[in-house]
Amino acid sequence: MTDSTTGATVSAPDDPGYSAWRTAAAAVLAKGRRIDPADLPAGPEELLKATTYDGAEIAPLYTVADERAEQPLPGSFPYVRGGDATRDVTVGWLVDTRFGDDGGSADPAALNDRILDALTNGVSAVTLAVGPGAVAAGDLAAVLRGVHLDLAPVAIDAGAGTAEAASALFAHLDETPPERPGSVRASLGAAPLTDLFATGTEGIDADALAVLATDAAGRPGAIRAITVDGTAFHDRGASDAQELAAAVAAGVEYVRELTARGLTTAAALGQIEFRLSATDDQFASIAKFRAARRLWARVAQVLGSPEAGAAPQHAVTSAAMLSRRDPWVNMLRTTLAAFGAGVGGADRVTVLPFDAALPAGALGTSETFAARIARNTQLLLLEESHLGQVLDPAGGSWYVESLTDDLARIAWEDFQRIEADGGFRASTASGVLGERIDTVAARREADIARRVTAVTGVNEFPNLDEAVPAAGAPRLAEVRRYSARFEALRDRSDAHLAAQGARPRAVLVALGPLSEHNVRTSFASNLLASGGIAAESTGTVTADTLTDALEAAGERSPAVAVVCGTDARFADEAPATVAALRAAGAGKVLLAGPEKAWPADAGERPDGFLTMKIDAVETLTGLLDALGVK
Repeated sequence: MTDSTTGATVSAPDDPGYSAWRTAAAAVLAKGRRIDPADLPAGPEELLKATTYDGAEIAPLYTVADERAEQPLPGSFPYVRGGDATRDVTVGWLVDTRFGDDGGSADPAALNDRILDALTNGVSAVTLAVGPGAVAAGDLAAVLRGVHLDLAPVAIDAGAGTAEAASALFAHLDETPPERPGSVRASLGAAPLTDLFATGTEGIDADALAVLATDAAGRPGAIRAITVDGTAFHDRGASDAQELAAAVAAGVEYVRELTARGLTTAAALGQIEFRLSATDDQFASIAKFRAARRLWARVAQVLGSPEAGAAPQHAVTSAAMLSRRDPWVNMLRTTLAAFGAGVGGADRVTVLPFDAALPAGALGTSETFAARIARNTQLLLLEESHLGQVLDPAGGSWYVESLTDDLARIAWEDFQRIEADGGFRASTASGVLGERIDTVAARREADIARRVTAVTGVNEFPNLDEAVPAAGAPRLAEVRRYSARFEALRDRSDAHLAAQGARPRAVLVALGPLSEHNVRTSFASNLLASGGIAAESTGTVTADTLTDALEAAGERSPAVAVVCGTDARFADEAPATVAALRAAGAGKVLLAGPEKAWPADAGERPDGFLTMKIDAVETLTGLLDALGVK
């Protein structure tokens, strides 16, 4: 068929090309289900669709039929393709690093040396923690000595001390004015509303915030007083649309409060920037930052100032996705997240150190090493992959444009719900906003527990032989990390190893030749390892040879035994094998396969069945209990 507007050939369900793909897909689906293709639904591609936690459907194939109207160029409303039409493509996004509470020395002179060294080696923006346990406000001038704020933007994170830190920054700018005052870019980081959601307290009241915003607006350059910190919602477990909706609702609340205290709408909008999380779902991250700009542009349009709707975006790689187990994989996760944020058009990107979820120094590596890897992750994307040299490179992608539209639509609906609750403060105070986020977080945790969602190195492909991390106060303790429940099981195993000199162990009883049992012995071994349980295989056995095989494996009466084999082999040999295990004194006997594989007329049944659909956390918790692991 042909698009009447563009004249382009459109692939649609009645198009021969699409029909050929559908036929091929149906053949693969039918083979996997061991049925005839004619027994599949009329639209077999529907079986391949995925649904996000926001309810957006991800199709298996996007065609010209999914094409959207072309978005305006960067710098033009609604800013989907970027808020800055003149962004220097030789620089790309700003490489941000956080200092002050990163484990390094807080001595002003030493910290200043570290910042200058980082700026010399690729960092182009600085986030500075100010307050107890970090940099003292009075030391800001010494810490920023030699930092050209007209070249390297500085963001402050001072919480309740924001006003004091802002005064110190302003004094530093007045005492040592930059060569180009009009080019100064700074963020004062006031985030009372998202602080209220995360901690229950606000660091600065609305009147003081208005004074701060007025002072910032009156200074040369681009100094923004307010940061809407969407990571507070993400760290609680929010979906992408929920994070965007809550962030927009908080932003609207700020605009209301500022305009009620005398600022114009345009001036209020000009005092707000957004900090959002980027995950290793690269396409979701790309769409998220594009949708965020559309949402805020719509707010500005409704308020009558669409030209002020291009708020800066600061991306931070997700803390929730970081694992404490096999933490080296976090380098890959943060690379994908930085890629998604950069391609999605974020103005500055912070990559969290790969070991940020572990106690400081737990891996025996230096803070300098972790910070260098985080910095070089972005530099590789910018300097070697040249990702910053094209604005909105994903623009026009049928998939990305569709996902952007869906995410913006769903987030706007969620934002309207928050407004119907009475606005951000009311929804936060009533607990409704948190409850909605908790519901999604629980769904995600259930998917991870059932291993529908893989966390590499944790619930899939775990490494039981990795060194046990050194003890210490865990970082990111307040974050609802995806891997936490499986890591708690591994912690139990580590404690058992320390006390007993060996990990808890289960025996895999293999039926049939290796070619038959290998798939399920591998599956069972992987599953058990994700809970910290080592697997010892007997090799191929029969009911008659089982006793000798158990003795050879060092488990004459295993506390946990898992029978592995094919469904056909189960039908012939599993009942006798289970009976022999019972006779040998085995405690808990499981079958690595579906319940339907157990012969209906067999005698005593196994204690459980291990499949891809079980709640692995619940099952593994029970197995650790059965193995006597405290």
